[in-house]
Amino acid sequence: MSRKKTLVGLGVAALVVIVAVGGAFWYLFRRDDAPEEVSLAGALSSLSPTAAPAGATVVPTPAPVTDGLNGDWQVDSTVDSFVGYRVKEELATVGFATAVGRTKDVTGAFVVENNVATSGSIEAQLSTLQSDQDFRDNALRTQSIETNKFPTATFKMTGQVTLPASLAAGQSLTTTLVGDLTLHGVTKAVEIPVETTITGEHLVVVGSIDILFSDYNIAKPNAQRVLSVEDHGVMELQLFFKR
Repeated sequence: MSRKKTLVGLGVAALVVIVAVGGAFWYLFRRDDAPEEVSLAGALSSLSPTAAPAGATVVPTPAPVTDGLNGDWQVDSTVDSFVGYRVKEELATVGFATAVGRTKDVTGAFVVENNVATSGSIEAQLSTLQSDQDFRDNALRTQSIETNKFPTATFKMTGQVTLPASLAAGQSLTTTLVGDLTLHGVTKAVEIPVETTITGEHLVVVGSIDILFSDYNIAKPNAQRVLSVEDHGVMELQLFFKR
């Protein structure tokens, strides 16, 4: 009986060790530390991170608007404006993860007349895309989106967007940006769902769109460390505009 209890005890101890080692392996190698997907709350939190605890509802600060929303709005590069990608991949020795790369080298502007956004364009420098892996960033220079050959991505509005007066009062708006996206030397008509609001002196725009790589003649990267990559990814944007 004593021997049986000992064996049972050893079995339980071994199980605990296996679970602990497995948990440590998952924490170190398999957990996904990718930045959160873009959201209006996340964008507003980046302007005043101490004012928005995790999970809290962020209330935008109404802008001191004196002329409605009319005027020329330009991307403010002094705050956390960026354009980036989000792709599912499988890496050797690491497992499945979400690759996220972003660039803050973004310029652009749009014009509002009679509270209607009549024209606008955005340009992102892809050569400065940065993720959590140097090997991935270096590979993109000559593979996949080939930033050495195609260093920029652009979006040009082809449709108008009506901005209601409530936006100037600090309310949020969900709408769609219609335009032409040029990526990897290929131009396609796209519709990008976005959320926007005004806080302080900034008009905030966040959104994302799924990109099928074959639509833009983008080949999957080829590297020993990369076991597999999905055939599509998400283009994200978080932009702050100042008038």
